[in-house]
Amino acid sequence: MSAFTAIANSGISTLYRILVYLFLEVVPKSELKYIIPALYLAYAATLPAATPLFTQVVAIQEEKVVVEEKPDSNGELVTDVTVSETTLVAPVPQPLEWSSAFKSIFFSVPSPVPILRYANLAINTLLLFAVAEFLLVPYFDDASGVVYTRVGALYPDAAKIVVRYPPTTNATQNLVRLSWRQVDTKGSTDAPWRDGPLANLTADSDWVSTLRLSGLWPTTTYEYRFEDLNDTVLPYPAEPIRFRTFPDSRLYSGSNFRFLASSCMTPNFPYAPLQSRRIKGFDLLADTLWPKSSAPLVSQVVPTSSSAEAPESTTSDAVPAASHTSENATVLVSNVTLPVAPEKPEPPTEFMIFLGDFIYADVPVYYGDDQEAYRRFYRRNYNSPSFRKVYERLPIFHTYDDHEIINNYVGQGNDSKGPFPSASNAFELYNANANFDSPAEGQYYYDFKYGDAAFFVMDTRRYRSDISVGDPTTHTMLGDQQLAALYNWLGKVNQTAVFKFIVTSVPFTSLWTYEGPVETWAGFPAEKAALLSALHTVPNVIILSGDRHEFAAIEFEAGDWGHNVLEISTSPMSMFYVPFIRTLLPRSEEIVNKTRENVIVNEDGSKEVLQYVVEVPKERVLQYIAEGNYKWSWIEVDTKDHQHPVVNVDIMINGKSAYKLEVVGKPVKLQLSTALGAFVPQSFKGMLDRIGLKPSKWF
Repeated sequence: MSAFTAIANSGISTLYRILVYLFLEVVPKSELKYIIPALYLAYAATLPAATPLFTQVVAIQEEKVVVEEKPDSNGELVTDVTVSETTLVAPVPQPLEWSSAFKSIFFSVPSPVPILRYANLAINTLLLFAVAEFLLVPYFDDASGVVYTRVGALYPDAAKIVVRYPPTTNATQNLVRLSWRQVDTKGSTDAPWRDGPLANLTADSDWVSTLRLSGLWPTTTYEYRFEDLNDTVLPYPAEPIRFRTFPDSRLYSGSNFRFLASSCMTPNFPYAPLQSRRIKGFDLLADTLWPKSSAPLVSQVVPTSSSAEAPESTTSDAVPAASHTSENATVLVSNVTLPVAPEKPEPPTEFMIFLGDFIYADVPVYYGDDQEAYRRFYRRNYNSPSFRKVYERLPIFHTYDDHEIINNYVGQGNDSKGPFPSASNAFELYNANANFDSPAEGQYYYDFKYGDAAFFVMDTRRYRSDISVGDPTTHTMLGDQQLAALYNWLGKVNQTAVFKFIVTSVPFTSLWTYEGPVETWAGFPAEKAALLSALHTVPNVIILSGDRHEFAAIEFEAGDWGHNVLEISTSPMSMFYVPFIRTLLPRSEEIVNKTRENVIVNEDGSKEVLQYVVEVPKERVLQYIAEGNYKWSWIEVDTKDHQHPVVNVDIMINGKSAYKLEVVGKPVKLQLSTALGAFVPQSFKGMLDRIGLKPSKWF
């Protein structure tokens, strides 16, 4: 055995442990699933030869006496005594010392103490089992029996409801009826249950169906449950699921509500043993939305000094939050602790927009272009008790990104291109069918309104061009049909909504570096420039994006002639972030001219206004926070004061408020409607329902 073998064994073991930690706790890089088992085998193979080098020995003198009778020269027997000495090398049993034990365990140093050698081997073997659990559970835990329901798109007069209810027998069909009733303003009800739509659940649809419940009233609470064809109430859900319809957007009385936005999630990452169904980000979100204590939830304010609870901005060039004011009066930032004032009641959180990467079909293992493999990932997420805490109580609307298909997927408008057919089938069944209806049949982009706030949700994968070929001026992210729908939506909501939210699964800014030029809108400069020019003509536009596993607030400067645009990029909901490495530039090289004024007061009291032109970055970072495995944006829209509309953004990281942003909008004179439904008292609505009058007759 050589010293080299012992050193190599220790080095292999240490490298093995580092890579296991990175794989399970930092970034689950796919390549490591091959490297880690190979290192374990190398460690086990060199372990026996590495041990003796570290065994201490001592020399022992041994005396040997030999008595022999032999005849002398006269033939008589005589006794001959021979004494000899030899030196033997013997091992010395080593006592267990804590200092050497720590070094042996922590640095994987082979030890002559058997218990330490066995402990090192056991630790490395347990780490291998942990890697195996993380890799293989998504395959063996197929969640085929999961039963769940959730609320999707909400309208003033309708709701979309998803149900998965596989039969308890080997039937090929399962018929489930939704029953529903109205809940009064006090949260109780004596209204009779009504028969709703029937769900025809089949194995071909993975026992999933999306139902549309119509004939509802705006801003009204309802509850639903499921029954079989014999009117027997099914055991799930144990309690009826409640939801509230959206207000009628044709009435302008001002809105005050909150919603959530985030992207990127996978179960049990960072890894914890035997927690394969946990999605910790949703545990934290549920605790934030519905705290166990009876005290009302109060948003936290981050102190100006750094603390262990609040991540600091990692962009040194970010504008100091306490002093920043946008030139176009669009953004005010505050992260200082102010005197506590009486707080107004917090508005309800009405829904969540999930910005993509709901599943990771290719991380850390890609199980192939197989329809069942994709469906299994969705079932596992809906089987998570962490996620169930949220989706049973909060409507969620979805878009998708590359990991619902495969990393860096480029669709090019070819729906037959693998693995899109298998991936899109699962996305439709579990998420897309419950979204708002698209303006075009069979598309995944859509728009909706909540009161006087409008939303357009893009599809950034299906039609994007391959930017490695062709003329860059012809490359498209959205495709002609979707781009036309977006421009049409902008024209429609310009005077019918105060705030306009545009949802893109990938960042709109070009400031991200690593993979940014390929993955984000930076790879489509011509289409981005044209769209941004249009956005600058519309007041109060906010872009919501995800994908980067970091948070950033970006401002797009319009110069003298238009409206600034703000982007809020938030992720991951429950996934990895990359420590130490920062990939966001503080500002763009592209600049725009902006006129500033300087007022000079003369000695005689007269005032003189001097104008001058400065160059400012086209895109600049307001705030950048990379740290945190669990991030979401909590966005409040308040348009009750028509002359002072405001959006307040609270960035939550690891369950705590990390950054606050106030967006002061510009007043918009909206086109009014005379719709009657929202003025009808809820008690009167119930009476009208009983005699068969439907809301559609009032609008």
